[in-house]
Amino acid sequence: MIENESVLRRPQSKMNVSRNLSFLFSDGIDSQLPLAMMHRAAQCLAGSVLLLALTVLPGQAQVWNPNVDEDTYKNPIIYADYSDPDVVKVGDDFYMTSSSFNALPALPILHSKDLVNWRLINHAVPELPDRFDVPQHGNGVWAPSFNYHDGEFYIFWGDPDAGIFMVKTDDPRGKWEDPVLVQEAKGWIDPAPLWDDDGNAYLVHAFAKSRAGINSVLHVAPMDPDGTHLVGRSQKVYDGHGPHPTIEGPKFYKRNGDYYIFAPAGGVRDGWQTVLRADSVYGDYEIRTVLEQGDTEINGPHQGAWVHLDSGEDWFIHFQEHIAYGRIVHLQPMRWENGWPVMGRDPNDDGTGIPVLEHETPDVDADPPTMVPQTSDEFEEARLGLQWQWHGNNHPGWYSLTDRVGTLTLFSQPMPEGAENMWPVPNLLLQKFPAPAFTATTKMSFNGRASGEKAGLIVMGEDYAHVSVRHTADGYELIHTRKMDAHEGGPPQEPVTVPLDNAQDVRLQARVQDGAEVQFVYSLDGGDAFETIGEPFQAVQGQWIGAKVGVYALTPDDASEGGYADFEFFNVQ
Repeated sequence: MIENESVLRRPQSKMNVSRNLSFLFSDGIDSQLPLAMMHRAAQCLAGSVLLLALTVLPGQAQVWNPNVDEDTYKNPIIYADYSDPDVVKVGDDFYMTSSSFNALPALPILHSKDLVNWRLINHAVPELPDRFDVPQHGNGVWAPSFNYHDGEFYIFWGDPDAGIFMVKTDDPRGKWEDPVLVQEAKGWIDPAPLWDDDGNAYLVHAFAKSRAGINSVLHVAPMDPDGTHLVGRSQKVYDGHGPHPTIEGPKFYKRNGDYYIFAPAGGVRDGWQTVLRADSVYGDYEIRTVLEQGDTEINGPHQGAWVHLDSGEDWFIHFQEHIAYGRIVHLQPMRWENGWPVMGRDPNDDGTGIPVLEHETPDVDADPPTMVPQTSDEFEEARLGLQWQWHGNNHPGWYSLTDRVGTLTLFSQPMPEGAENMWPVPNLLLQKFPAPAFTATTKMSFNGRASGEKAGLIVMGEDYAHVSVRHTADGYELIHTRKMDAHEGGPPQEPVTVPLDNAQDVRLQARVQDGAEVQFVYSLDGGDAFETIGEPFQAVQGQWIGAKVGVYALTPDDASEGGYADFEFFNVQ
């Protein structure tokens, strides 16, 4: 079966539904569904019906649809925190990766056939060095670049505390090789390679001022063509102090004999996209602003990937910083004028574009079904869905999907020694906010053993809140707890409590409104009648990441043993 796929289809005929089902199940996914089953599914979908979820799929949530109709898409194409996106085209397939910072597994791999509809297919890095056994908020994997060269896929990224890393594979859906430290360095970030026509290779990168003491400059270094190490000194090719401060996130291209560095400037929240051009790899580089906010609501439209299609079209994928939702992903049309790219629409004909909200879809030889990154999980597979990440390197003893088939079991882990709140907890199982408004529901049975042990549903950021079941000396109670400025330490507020007769089959729900205000509710009778607990909570971002929602199970650090929590499903609508 498809693993936690989120699918929404446009109105279509039986024939088109059957064709799209065939496309979906042949898209590199292990599936043994017979064709007859696909046709029966198609018959069930007859007529002009907007299907919210296919019953043949275990993951049935669809919370954001980037397709306006068959010929038009809308931005953002992904309303979730896939920050610093980069895309590589190989044949008729597009692959995307993004920053993952401290979240594990790292470097998500997404796949698309049309640049609009995306789904998760893998992660390139299952774990990071041992120091990531505890959460390294805001550290880790920064601004990757995705490349294809000589039959292999490469991802380069910067760890601001360790240096430049590279990982590669010949199959992005399969196992990636172990990461290679290309250059040990403090504060080197945002690397991107270029393999030149003459066989030489180069790496462009930026600097993090918090570690290197400088920023707003770009450097280029010669690199061994195998991508494993640099072979010469890194040289400054552009200084952005003044007109383009905080220039970073470069991507390296060559077109018609000229070298181009696509680099954002101005900062994450309010920046703009620049392009540098030179006739030699080390410059001198001219620079031009090619995309900015203008009179739109799309703040800071910058940092991403240029993609050239077989049809001759050009496109630019970038992010928008959207506070609690993180850096959501947009797609802009792009064209070339006098050797310079123009992105979005250019109302002043001055070469500087502004973002589009809707546009005709890319001209590709494919008509894929609508897809978004996975959200809901029925826990029917032997491994976690790709949408889930931990706050640190995970350990096999944290969970099981096979002890009780169709159930996620989280074994209560002790709080880190000395922890006053959940900020330093690595075993939070979380996923990104997937839309401006959504509801996340889980059904949990809790078997606690230690007094103070708890498990439940959490919304996590620099502020966090959760609705949980807590084991006490007298039995169980439902609690709603919140903590502001968790990264600064200190205990959470005293919880709102509700006595419980037992801790079986409790339904917990987070209702997220547009603007990321969250209301927690619960149901104790197994039905759909939910009761409110606590006041609304304003979700906020984490460190360089958006707010996340998920589940956890914890026991006090001095407990002799812990119990477990069973989660029957996690449903996002």
